[in-house]
Amino acid sequence: MHDSLLDVCDLKVGFRTSDGYVEAVKGVSLTLGRERLAIVGESGSGKSMTVRSLIGLAGHNAIVSARHARFGETDLLSLSDRELSAVRGHRIAMVVQDPRQGLNPVQTAGRQVGEMLRMHRRTRRHDMRNAVEMLLDEVHIRDPRRVFDLYPHELSGGMAQRVMVAMMLAGGPDILIADEATSALDAVVQRHILELIDEQVRLRGMGLILISHDLELVSDFADRIMVMYAGRTVETFAAGQGYGSVRHPYTRGLIACVPSLDRPGQCLPVLTRDPEWAR
Repeated sequence: MHDSLLDVCDLKVGFRTSDGYVEAVKGVSLTLGRERLAIVGESGSGKSMTVRSLIGLAGHNAIVSARHARFGETDLLSLSDRELSAVRGHRIAMVVQDPRQGLNPVQTAGRQVGEMLRMHRRTRRHDMRNAVEMLLDEVHIRDPRRVFDLYPHELSGGMAQRVMVAMMLAGGPDILIADEATSALDAVVQRHILELIDEQVRLRGMGLILISHDLELVSDFADRIMVMYAGRTVETFAAGQGYGSVRHPYTRGLIACVPSLDRPGQCLPVLTRDPEWAR
């Protein structure tokens, strides 16, 4: 791929349990340039574990391997914990599902964004407040000066997620991962946050990995869609061209299960699963 940021081949992630070895990701390959890639699938399909394993967030007992997992010229899986920490948050940043999981409840929003700036951009202390307020303004927070001094419990869900996005942008990342970043929000705010992420990705020339179970929602904010089932990639297709090229029965089943306002009251189909899909 031209200007490839991420190139992963045959990624496997497993865990040793009391019942034996369990493989959660089974040979996934993907590439990402300065584009928008959506990874879609039901809960437990391995979509979050795929990206978390690349940045050292799969868990201390995870066993991660791949033929290669290159971020530019860097092999992510060969990095020490210290080296990976330098990449995570700075070069690759992740917006999590519930912003309150990522925000410290005893620190103000402005201080937390400021910590990210100090860590990754070496911003001088006397310039910090202005720099933070500029970032808050960039994510369309109406009164950055006021929000700077608010604690997470004083923020709405949408406002907290905007602060989280500002924190992740503070490091100037090349890749932004949005892991179910809107699923805890109502439908209107979901779209506003995705529009914000899309705007910042385009303005900053980043690559985006958008993880979701909602195929219909993310299709408007992706260039390509990768569908996962039972730890495997079953299909990848271009977004924005309808679903006419979709071939896999699991993907077709996901599309058929999307409710339509044109057919109110219609029963949604039940997906019939073939054991061969997991092989």
